[in-house]
Amino acid sequence: MTVLTSTTGRRRSRFPIAAFLLLAGAVYCLVPVVWVIVASTKSNTELFTTFTFAPGTALFDNLRDLLAYGDGAFALWALNSVIYAGGGAAISTLISTMAGYALAKFEFPGRRIWFVAILAGVLLPGITLAVPQYLLMAQVGLAGSYWSVLLPCLINPFGIFLAYVFASSAVPSSLMESARIDGANEARIFSGLVLPMMLPGMVTIFLLQFVGIWNNFLLPFIMLSDESKYPLTVGLYTLLAKGSGTPALYSLAIIGAALSIIPLIVMMLVLQRYWRLDLVSGGLKG
Repeated sequence: MTVLTSTTGRRRSRFPIAAFLLLAGAVYCLVPVVWVIVASTKSNTELFTTFTFAPGTALFDNLRDLLAYGDGAFALWALNSVIYAGGGAAISTLISTMAGYALAKFEFPGRRIWFVAILAGVLLPGITLAVPQYLLMAQVGLAGSYWSVLLPCLINPFGIFLAYVFASSAVPSSLMESARIDGANEARIFSGLVLPMMLPGMVTIFLLQFVGIWNNFLLPFIMLSDESKYPLTVGLYTLLAKGSGTPALYSLAIIGAALSIIPLIVMMLVLQRYWRLDLVSGGLKG
């Protein structure tokens, strides 16, 4: 009885420390976001003369100037980001689901080698592949096109690994065997049985991939030279680069960064009921 009381006391004593660490982490992550939102309301004069978290008076002026900049360049960059992130994440999710399902439920020659290769891909930082990918795209004549940004995003080793973990636990092999006995082919089993059961995992993969592509800077920066094909990340960077000669552009870059957060927030709110933290934690444990 004494041991139980002592253990409980130790657990209670650790709780304030854990809560403090979580709170400190939340503040560390949220303060820059809050500052960007507040700074987007400031005029150029307010931005450079004061550093406070008090809202400014130029929100609508900054918004109007941003939308008018470059004959609607910001709207074009936003559309490009939707194409890259939305299209790339959707196709990548389907490919990851099919590959993860195949690794989890089928035996074929080289299966273990492919699995090890995927794990190695998870450990390999994507930034190291940007230059080789550019050289490959240049060889086939796709450098500078939309495909040069989309194609490298379609194969996501981490997404395949998560799909493998989810398919292993969410898709009963007995159900697949019953469907085969009833005469269903593999395509029918995958589309009619597997996809509905893997939907929560697919949404998780889609969200992770969407956020990754939306925030990706280096790959489109290397691949693209035409400003009309820039995503938001590269487009806002050009505003900052030009801001050294035209300081007014700093305000536009800041409010552009604040607006670029909105689609990610909307995605999280709309799809949060499908969010599966246990899938991510299971994948990391595996």
